[in-house]
Amino acid sequence: MISDEDAAVRARQAFQDRFGAAAEGVWAAPGRANVIGEHTDYNGGFVLPIALPHTTRAAVARRTDGTVVLASLQHPDQVVEVAVADLAPGRPDGWAGYPAGVVHELRDRAPGGFSILVDGDVPSGAGLSSSAALSCSVALALRDLLGLDLAPGDLVDVARRAENDFVGAPTGILDQSASLLCTSGHALFLDTRDRSSRQVPFDLSATGLALLVIDSGTTHDHAEGGYGDRRRECEQAAARLGVEFLREVEDEASLGVLDDGTPEGDVLLRRARHIVTEDARVLEVVAALSGDADPRAIGPVLTAGHASLRDDFEISIPLLDACVESALEAGAHGARMVGGGFGGSVIALVDADAVDPVTGGVAARFEREGSAPPRTFVTVPSAGARRLS
Repeated sequence: MISDEDAAVRARQAFQDRFGAAAEGVWAAPGRANVIGEHTDYNGGFVLPIALPHTTRAAVARRTDGTVVLASLQHPDQVVEVAVADLAPGRPDGWAGYPAGVVHELRDRAPGGFSILVDGDVPSGAGLSSSAALSCSVALALRDLLGLDLAPGDLVDVARRAENDFVGAPTGILDQSASLLCTSGHALFLDTRDRSSRQVPFDLSATGLALLVIDSGTTHDHAEGGYGDRRRECEQAAARLGVEFLREVEDEASLGVLDDGTPEGDVLLRRARHIVTEDARVLEVVAALSGDADPRAIGPVLTAGHASLRDDFEISIPLLDACVESALEAGAHGARMVGGGFGGSVIALVDADAVDPVTGGVAARFEREGSAPPRTFVTVPSAGARRLS
């Protein structure tokens, strides 16, 4: 991993090379891995993410010509320039839409424009919130440069609206909250309904454990595919149950009204059942981590979460299932897919001395499946968004 100091130097040099002037500062925001609590955020429920050590960095300087110029070290052949007045949902699109969406949210306070160069190492399309890291790094930069009175929660909303309204990705607030609010050595326990949160100690190394991330190599995109379908299905289920959010449903027994004997009713029942049981799993994991329990005890809860995402929410894919199965067979205490689904990554809770055997077991399964070896790395709960220089 690149250090914050080296990352800042690299971003400043790249900005100088691209724009022929010095950046006013460099800001970083991390990706995230969600320990438990998938798709509960837009249902008013509970989530428990950690920030990754992987970050997206934004080197930024103000302009006076009313334009936004966007460059990326990960897309060296693409430089996007657009007038602030011409920013509109979908223009620009692709990776540039995320920082442009943030500028669009703050355009009344930043008519002069910005030069923005981004760099980073959060794996794209891996279910680790690379898009939120990009949006949050730019949101933090603009707040600081413009001297705006915006609390971290306000920045969460700016970044979320950039993704929801400008890019068209129907995310909740999990990703942006994790990127901006997480702290080193902790998981963030967030109630997405009232926005209250607390830091839960999550020092796995002290108990001889490690959290292994397995990137399947199959990418996904929140702005496309089934993510929006699942959100609409959850909204339909909530409406039939007479509640604003599925979080308000107290137990599974209350979901019986959805089972009306039709295929649609069966789908809504299963979608709602995932949310209700997933909220319960978050609370179970938080209780275990907050008390004297061995953190290994959360392993089966993670695995149960994957089964729910696979069977009730139907957002897993065979390669993610293979990741989970092979990790468990090789000795993981628990494993599950993370992110919006239809691709991305798996996390596995393993003994520290079992990282290599589990990694090898997963790689062997991929080889048997005829798939390229997955990227794997051990992650630790890291710091949230910050200014680097």
